[in-house]
This record gives sequence, structure tokens and C-alpha cells, in this order.
Amino acid sequence: MSMIYRLISHLPQILFRPAYDIYEHYLLEKVKNGNIPDHVAIIMDGNRRWAKKLEKPPWYGHLFGSRKLEEILEWCRELGIRTLTVYAFSTENFRRREEEVRALMKLFEEKFRELIEDERVHRYGIRVNVLGRKELLPENVRKAAEDAEKVTQKYGNYTLNIALAYGGRSEIADAVREIVRDALAGRINPEDIDEELIKEYLYYPNMPDPDIVIRTGGEERISNFLLYQIAYSELFFVDVYFPEFRKIDFLRIIREYQRRQRRFGR
Repeated sequence: MSMIYRLISHLPQILFRPAYDIYEHYLLEKVKNGNIPDHVAIIMDGNRRWAKKLEKPPWYGHLFGSRKLEEILEWCRELGIRTLTVYAFSTENFRRREEEVRALMKLFEEKFRELIEDERVHRYGIRVNVLGRKELLPENVRKAAEDAEKVTQKYGNYTLNIALAYGGRSEIADAVREIVRDALAGRINPEDIDEELIKEYLYYPNMPDPDIVIRTGGEERISNFLLYQIAYSELFFVDVYFPEFRKIDFLRIIREYQRRQRRFGR
């Protein structure tokens, strides 16, 4: 009886799959013919709530979230989006339960090691950058992150920025601290400090500003993410948890972005 129930429960998905595929293909072609953003940033929210919905521990949601990120990298490559920045772990996230933080750190180390060995990274020339206060990370995670950066630093076709132990205010504070040090040492003139010079002191110097910021999970806030860089980014908030984020959701966002007029204050 339970087998029959499971089969019936999947019937709507099976029946509507052809229509879904047709619509996805239609959207993909529309998007490809429009203005493609250079840089997309994502706040990957909802992993824990997705796991809780399934009555699973938090690490289960983070694992499937990491797999979703791999899919999104493929979507970006298919569309020609050159830079993807993801919010993986904030400075505030260290306050979570020790067990969850420990599981997350283990997952980060594993994923950085996988990136180093992933033939797609090398075939497509994906550079990996880790943004944040790396000194807060366990030594094994920091070493794996730095190894991934070192191995891919020669690549320039695509860029994956991973915000880890990251906070937007912390980034600005760290940049100001370095600027003050250089000014006191006579390396820069205080009169020369402007918006462009500040960008040189951020975690990823002169990173192009995101065209789009997406937050999954239904919350509508920025949560201390790229505060300096997103002054004129287009913001999109979606209700689905990150592991459930679909290609069709991504394409709809890009399509809406293409319809907007970006005035940059003009």
C-alpha cells in the first residue's frame, strides 16, 4: 500500500515535467538573448529549515545546499555569468551550536579539497577566492581554503567567491584599519582616499560590484553581506529554501533583471 501511495504522490511531478522542461528551455533562450549580468551574488538561506522540514539534522541541509551550489555554477557557466559570490558562513554564525559549526567546518574542508581535484574547475578555468576573516577558521579549513585559492589563482575565465567567516561591516572595518596603517606609514596620502581606493583594500581588491543579489529562504534582508559592494545591485528575494532553488527560479530572476532599468542614481 505504501508503495502505491509513493507512486501516486509523484504523479503530478511526472505529468507536469514535460511542460516544465519546455518552459525552462523557453526561458533559457530568452535569457541568452538578453543582457547577461557579469556578477551574481547569493545569500544561500534556508538549508537548516529545509532539513528541519524533512526531520533531518542541520548538516543534512548544508550538504544538499553545497550540491545546489555546484548546480548553480553550471547554470552560470551556461549563461556566461563570469563571477558568482556566495554567502557561506558569517562571523555571526560562529554563535550557533558547537555541533553544527563543527559539522559545517568539516564540510567546508571537504568541499575545498574537492574543488582542488574537480576537473571542471581546471577545464573551465574557475578561480576560487575566499572572502572573510580566515584567521577565525580552524587551521585545517583555513589551509584547505588557501590551497584552493593557490591552485586556481592562475585562472581567469570564471570566478567563485566564497564568503566564509565573513561580515560586511567587518570587511569595511578591516579595510579602514589597513588604510590608516598605510597613511601613517606614508604609503598613501589621506587626500587620495576615495571610493575606488577603498575598494583596493577590501577582501577581494577591486572585485566588480554584483549586478544581482539573490536571497533564498523567504527572508527579505541583506544580513551584513557585501555592504560596500551592493549599493546599486538589483535585489531579489525568493521564498524557496536554498536546496530547493531551481534553474527555472534562477532564469526568472535573470529575466526580470533584464527588464529593469538600472539608473545608478541618474
